[in-house]
Amino acid sequence: MTKSLFSLFAAALTILTIQPGATAQQAPPAGKKSESIRWISFEEAMKLNKKKPKMVFVDIYTDWCGWCKKMDAETFADPEIAAYINKRYYAVKFNAEQKEAVVFKEQEFINPNPDKSRSTHKLALALLKNEKLYPSYVILDKASDWTFKLKGYLSAADLLPVLKFYGDEHYKKMSWGEFVQSKPK
Repeated sequence: MTKSLFSLFAAALTILTIQPGATAQQAPPAGKKSESIRWISFEEAMKLNKKKPKMVFVDIYTDWCGWCKKMDAETFADPEIAAYINKRYYAVKFNAEQKEAVVFKEQEFINPNPDKSRSTHKLALALLKNEKLYPSYVILDKASDWTFKLKGYLSAADLLPVLKFYGDEHYKKMSWGEFVQSKPK
């Protein structure tokens, strides 16, 4: 009985020691660092956009939003999403409940109750057209004008075509339906 108990213990110990090594092999090979999104503040995006116009992708989130965290961990961590956003957009993470005032298009936006829990910033409300749903994403054009709003959790496969439709400016030439039809399946 002692011998079989020892064998069971030895097997369990072997599995536990092998497991961390197996996980480490799943990391990207050395020199193949995965790209991540270069998030900047809203104000910084507006300054950069005046110097070098680009589309602006705004991720509107809250600290308590579980789906927002899932977007960060999965969709925004996807290398193809990160590379495309970094190439075509200024990427902004905007906390819908932030306390600091923001000036946008010569208007100051504030959080009316910064010390109150879940008080929504006026810029988040303006960008979301008064709809409080997190996560949400707003795309601003090169002139920083409101172009499009997406709502809820999106997989990388669902988000990438939308990013390309606006980032490559197909929206200026065709409808979303035409764009979807023109893509090879």
